Order: sequence, then structure tokens, then C-alpha cells
Amino acid sequence: MKHLLLGIVTLTLSGCFGQGDKIHTVDELMADQALLAKITSECRNNPGALRQTPNCQNAEAAHWKLWLRTTPGG
Repeated sequence: MKHLLLGIVTLTLSGCFGQGDKIHTVDELMADQALLAKITSECRNNPGALRQTPNCQNAEAAHWKLWLRTTPGG
């Protein structure tokens, strides 16, 4: 129980200290569908400002890799 509480506090605090600025790799995004969807949504909602950011480029690459895996012959 103590470890669970510590984990929750750590995750909560990490959101307060610029964790959104972390650059996620393509592999990280492929492994975390929720994070990929969040970043993709943000990028599509503001393409002029975000299109060339590393996270948007990595999210696009992760999206295409996942799509290729699900297509026949991919």
C-alpha cells in the first residue's frame, strides 16, 4: 500500500514539473496507445505550432508503424 501511494504521488508531481515537455521515442509511443492518442490529438488540433515538434513527428512515425503492422502483408 505504501508503494502504491508513493507511485501515485510521484506520477502526480511529475505532471506538475514540465513532464509534458519530455520527448517520447517512437517505441515509447507505440507501447503506450493512450499517450500516442493524446499527442496525436494535440498535434492535429494545432498543426501550425506543433507539426515540426519532435513529439508530433515521433507520434506520426509511431502511428504509421502501428498501421503497417495491422495491414495485410505489413
